[in-house]
Amino acid sequence: MKNNGPHPGKRVVVTGATGNVGTSVVRALSADPDIGSVLGLARRRPGLQIPKVEWDTVDLSRTDSEDRLTRLVRGADAVIHLAWRFQPTHDPVVTWQSNVLGSRRVFEAVARSGVPALVHASSVGAYSSGPKDEPGVDEEWPTDGWPDAAYCREKAYLERVLDTFELRHPQIRVVRMRPGFLFKETAAPEQRRIFAGRYAPGPLLRPDLLPFVPDLSGLRFQVLHTADAADAYRLAVLRDVRGPFNLVADPVIDARRLAGLLDARIVRIPRVLVRTALSAAWRAHAVPASPHLFDAVLRLPVLDSGRAREVLGWQPTRTAEDALNAFLRGVRTGRGEDTAPLAGRKVG
Repeated sequence: MKNNGPHPGKRVVVTGATGNVGTSVVRALSADPDIGSVLGLARRRPGLQIPKVEWDTVDLSRTDSEDRLTRLVRGADAVIHLAWRFQPTHDPVVTWQSNVLGSRRVFEAVARSGVPALVHASSVGAYSSGPKDEPGVDEEWPTDGWPDAAYCREKAYLERVLDTFELRHPQIRVVRMRPGFLFKETAAPEQRRIFAGRYAPGPLLRPDLLPFVPDLSGLRFQVLHTADAADAYRLAVLRDVRGPFNLVADPVIDARRLAGLLDARIVRIPRVLVRTALSAAWRAHAVPASPHLFDAVLRLPVLDSGRAREVLGWQPTRTAEDALNAFLRGVRTGRGEDTAPLAGRKVG
């Protein structure tokens, strides 16, 4: 029998490939022998050199990006859509143009080019308010978001867009990832800038300088190391699965666990006081994180990731506490990566 050589492997296109999740996803794909090539797309070309990964630029917020997107994804076996813009929180029209209209352009490019699989980055933020108790809600929980927060509103809207997309294009395998909060060391400088501001001094996040953790009503949330989330995306490309998957790691994080990580005491504080202070700081442009997102976080349900474990065959390798510790290391050291979103910067 004639030997035709090794199978070339799947070709995958990743949007938002230079951010927190994107850099981990392209590395996970690169390391898999069943992946032949990866095209990473971003607004700005990175300096990263990763085997099997090529880079190109596209701005999804531009109306003239549609034809270019179609050409870039043509011939791919799967498109992983991660691109997302968190700021400016004071101008939701800008984020809507990038996140919602930009996502619709990606979806339509997938359909026009005949790409057989679309893996979309949804979020726990797409879910409606729900219970904080374990074992958590499954993927059938309503995805109406928290309407006052732009992030949740946009994630929930795209869930409805994909509902229609799947009806119109049943031949395309659509996967929706709904992870908790994603952390890794090299993304911490970016996350500090997004939520605390460019000039927030990372070295101040030392246990000896944080004497207490506020115990707020509703402060129970789930996190996951970004590398574990990336492995779920890799599996979604390679396995014949469809539908939504919750991605979280144990344990659920609350004030007690945060206090243990930071070696700090717990102080009960009325939620209204924190919300009022955050609102004043946000309106003064002192911090970029909006009080509306604060409201949403305290209402997010606890998730059950059983479907991802059973159907996708996914299992996190790090605990939620491991992910938070990685984030804290990154905030203190300012270590980043050679991409525009993850550029490291030590402040203070």
